[in-house]
Amino acid sequence: MMISTKGRYALRVMIDLAENYGNGYIPMKEIAERQNISLKYLERILPVLTKNNLIEGLQGKGGGYRLTAAPCKYRVGDILRLTEKSLAPVACLGCDAAPCERADGCRTLPMWSEFYKMTNAYFDGISLSDLME
Repeated sequence: MMISTKGRYALRVMIDLAENYGNGYIPMKEIAERQNISLKYLERILPVLTKNNLIEGLQGKGGGYRLTAAPCKYRVGDILRLTEKSLAPVACLGCDAAPCERADGCRTLPMWSEFYKMTNAYFDGISLSDLME
């Protein structure tokens, strides 16, 4: 499994907003400059986070983005699952995977299933506040 640029950048954006929690709306341009992410790329990431109520945006003067909850309420796993669609190490464990005809006799499926559980548990055990420290 490899986390995409979108997933990595989404985490950077969320950490940036967490570090500015309580400071009102943070302009996208400021986030882009601090995180060295192009505005065009941010325009692809922010709607996903907004649509899923992790952040909220305000347009116009004084506008920007902010977290909808305290940084300790956000789990890295939730953010990565939004941007990556799945953290499954193999296709047959993915969210939209069709049932595998070989699952009953697959000798590697238990290994992949355990790895998948460990991956989710690991990322779900890390909050934005943990990453701020």
